[in-house]
Amino acid sequence: MKSLHHLSQEFLSSLGVVDWGYSEEPVPMSYENYRSWIERDHQGTLQYLADERMKLRQDLRLIYPSFKSAFVFLFSYQDTKKWMLENQHHDVAAYSLGFGGEDYHYVLRSRLEMIFNKLQEEFPLLEKFVAIDAQPVLDRDLAYRAGLGWFGKNSMLIHQKEGSYFIIGSLLLNQSFEIPQAQLDVDHCGNCIACIEACPTQAIEPESRTIIANKCLATFTIEVFKEVQAPLGFEKSRGEIFGCDICQDVCPWNRKPLLKTIGQLQLVEKFQFLKNWFYEWSKEDLLRYIGELSNRGLKRELQGTPFDRPGRIGWLKNLKALLTISKKNNF
Repeated sequence: MKSLHHLSQEFLSSLGVVDWGYSEEPVPMSYENYRSWIERDHQGTLQYLADERMKLRQDLRLIYPSFKSAFVFLFSYQDTKKWMLENQHHDVAAYSLGFGGEDYHYVLRSRLEMIFNKLQEEFPLLEKFVAIDAQPVLDRDLAYRAGLGWFGKNSMLIHQKEGSYFIIGSLLLNQSFEIPQAQLDVDHCGNCIACIEACPTQAIEPESRTIIANKCLATFTIEVFKEVQAPLGFEKSRGEIFGCDICQDVCPWNRKPLLKTIGQLQLVEKFQFLKNWFYEWSKEDLLRYIGELSNRGLKRELQGTPFDRPGRIGWLKNLKALLTISKKNNF
């Protein structure tokens, strides 16, 4: 990884950055593909992707009129992913525990602020807009424009050296810099269809390299807040109750990055209970415990983590769906 002005590789690495890129192009290259995806109603229950914010995603200047450039950073959670694979844990998506158990939106905003403050020491008139995935930005497209990878068949951005176990965070800035424009990466998936074959619910649409959201286990376990039927094929899953990493776990481009990574799970003190919830307690015990909590009680327990998003009803739905098939699959 290269240095960024007077920001050393050591400083960026200490924040979990495995690579960064630069772009001055405000218009996404994949917007028409995104719009076509919406027209096919493949966003499903994810209606926040199809509302008025859809139009804002067609140009960064619509959300930040002062835009002149963007620094795009890849924040890794490879160490957590490797620990989970070594211990054969698939219950939750690795990103959810990859930042100490804290909601990555807060963690990465803080880290991006630290990076910006360092840049501002060198460029006092610099202003910014912080973009993670909660803002109306096609962040994978922005990372692509910054030369940080290509769109895999599973829709993920894949980096040649770092795979796809990372979260994208960006600084949209009011100044441009004397940095050469990135060379766009080409498709390195070739004839590989490992992710397509591995998806138990057939949620991957390979030609458009998009996800049919209502078939996706991640959508079902994170974004559906009410009692509904699990998607067809859920019975072939590995026991996921929050998110899903299947299409990433089988991707050949994720093998080499994990070889150089030390597997570890480092939860901040107040979230140590998450290890008990997911890896010490039985799913029956967890179902019973959550069932005895009120909606407010569960939210209080999970506040500050990614896990409060499904809410109590969503969690009960996930656990009941898993336990329905657990005997058959011997989880």
